[in-house]
Amino acid sequence: MQVSHAARAAAASFDDPNLVSSAGVLPIMRLAENAGLRSLVDRWLSVPTDKGANAGLKVSTLVAGMVAGADSIDDMAVLRHGGMARLFTSIYAPSTLGSFLRSFTFGHVRQLDAVASRMLINLAGHAPIVPAPADGGLVFVDVDDTIIPVHGPKKQGAGFGYSGVRGLNALLATVSTSTSAPVVIAHRLRKGAAGSPRGAARIVADALKTVTRLPGANTAPILLRADSAYYGHATVTAALRAGAAVSITARQDPAVKRAIGTIPDDGWTKIKYTDAIYDQDTDTWTSDAEVAEVPYIAFSSKPKKDRIEGRLVVRRIPELNKKKLSQPTLFDTYRFHAFFTTSTLDTITADQVHRRHAIIEQVHADLKNSALAHLPSGIFTANAAWLILAVIAFNLTRTAGTITGAVLASATTATIRRKLVSIPGRIASSARRITLHLPDAWPWETAWSALFSHALAPPQG
Repeated sequence: MQVSHAARAAAASFDDPNLVSSAGVLPIMRLAENAGLRSLVDRWLSVPTDKGANAGLKVSTLVAGMVAGADSIDDMAVLRHGGMARLFTSIYAPSTLGSFLRSFTFGHVRQLDAVASRMLINLAGHAPIVPAPADGGLVFVDVDDTIIPVHGPKKQGAGFGYSGVRGLNALLATVSTSTSAPVVIAHRLRKGAAGSPRGAARIVADALKTVTRLPGANTAPILLRADSAYYGHATVTAALRAGAAVSITARQDPAVKRAIGTIPDDGWTKIKYTDAIYDQDTDTWTSDAEVAEVPYIAFSSKPKKDRIEGRLVVRRIPELNKKKLSQPTLFDTYRFHAFFTTSTLDTITADQVHRRHAIIEQVHADLKNSALAHLPSGIFTANAAWLILAVIAFNLTRTAGTITGAVLASATTATIRRKLVSIPGRIASSARRITLHLPDAWPWETAWSALFSHALAPPQG
């Protein structure tokens, strides 16, 4: 590609009051209105004084800014340009929004939590973001935390956690099926030095309660997946009480090692694994990975009533041990990865399903690549509210992508923003009707039109 004119033949002027840079914000925020974002905030959020006035409009502005790509309070100015004031009313200034967030207490953060969960349920009524699994499939709830780095010296709650990075800890729970991308169903911001399992039982209980209210997924069996940091009695019990099965990585403690040692040599099954080679002569897969299972009672040190029966599913890989040991032990010969499960899946399927828990890492990366690139305030509760707003924007963007069809249903926020949101447009008026003129030959015109038609369609019934 080459510039088509000489440098002296080009000029630029910021003087058109009818242009907008993110025309896709219009249908997405109409979708938010249809899902009741503003009315939910006005009902559930009660921030006092003039800072909390018109809370629904302020939250809508913050979410719209995040949809448009804002990752700080100052970035909310992206909504205040050209013809945006003709498409939207009550676009608040960044300074006003900052004062609003800094007025939050922990109670207000929990009120906003209630808004986010109800908003997700309403969005699920507009698009199949968590469709009913086919043929008795499972709904997957994944739990994991991530450190959001911060650099300001006065960030409340900042500290060095398990990653060695100074920041704040965000604990998330996502929900998905085998045919749908994950959406965030529960969330909590914690101090940077917080241990991973802190508050996990509450998050699990909240997430599973919300799942039972999601259209389509409310009658399907649920499987909670997590890594070894969440292998604790409180978390597992919270899931079982809610009617979910669990699949949680088990720490290699003495009890787990003893259970692994009881698996006979002929109890292992080769599996399709990374770089496995199919041997047509023997009609088998040649692979260095094998799986097996053994009955297991978790938390056997607790009173009998608190013990949990299930299975230990184990995957082993030959250990490339550089030490030349004359009498290597079992754990010198193989590397083991074990997880405790109460599901009824067969051994190989249970292993495959458990490994897909890594899907939540993609959500962490997506959020950090958008609104959670920063935690913009020095006040902890303001940042906690920012996390919830980022989750609302994420789920809203995912719903918009799902409405357009299968191609964008599992796309990242950055991809959806590039194709559906960040579209320049020019506003024209005629006969009391606003027309938004968009670029000719836009590659994703069909997807954008599908979203626009869905969001601005007349109410049904």
